[in-house]
Amino acid sequence: MGIVDKHIVITGGASGLGLELLKQLQDENVISIIARMSTGLENLRRSFDRVQIYEADLADLKSVERAADLLVRSEKKIDILINNAAVQYTPHFLDENFRYETIKREIDINFTSVCSLIHLLLPNLLQPNPSMIVNINSGLGLVPKTSSAVYCATKGALNILSQSLAYQFEDTNIEVKQVFLPLIDTAMTKGRGKAKISVEQAAAQIIRGMQSSGPNIDIGKVKLLRLIQRLSPRLAQNIMKAG
Repeated sequence: MGIVDKHIVITGGASGLGLELLKQLQDENVISIIARMSTGLENLRRSFDRVQIYEADLADLKSVERAADLLVRSEKKIDILINNAAVQYTPHFLDENFRYETIKREIDINFTSVCSLIHLLLPNLLQPNPSMIVNINSGLGLVPKTSSAVYCATKGALNILSQSLAYQFEDTNIEVKQVFLPLIDTAMTKGRGKAKISVEQAAAQIIRGMQSSGPNIDIGKVKLLRLIQRLSPRLAQNIMKAG
């Protein structure tokens, strides 16, 4: 699927990877952003006057529904939906600073909002021409690590959801793809890990992958992780557990 003259919806496009995808796609496409109110969103309004912005707190289903309703009524079709927004909390359940209330927020942003938006925007995705749903996942959706247990669980759920939706949409115009990311250099990963790839590199590889065949777009070290998992699932588990 070529990515020119498309209407592309990106969640969480006010910062990080979402913003970089916007920058690399906006010259030849129409972009709509779904994101919560923030300084980054205000900066985006000033910098990209052609971008349509729909404010929503993705942890609040009613807010998601309002934004989706506005988008569906404003735009005739959606060619590509990129479910990019995510949040990650690192404390262990045993840690004193673990906050109970973050459980629901993490699940709602990382998983429930994805399910909701796919359902709510489906009328605009179903069309005579090819369209695409791109779910931004993580290597942690394949093999979990010790910390961020809820985050790992949401990404595992996203993996299964994407596979099932691909079956459901098999006889329609909609293609479902997943992007499996390694650690990338964003505000969310500040102070964690080494050998991160830049958002510029990640976005460029995602866009290339969207134009290629196959349901999975493996970025960077995820390619090695998938190979290790295939050859020795126990080794893959041990590597990620210690990571």
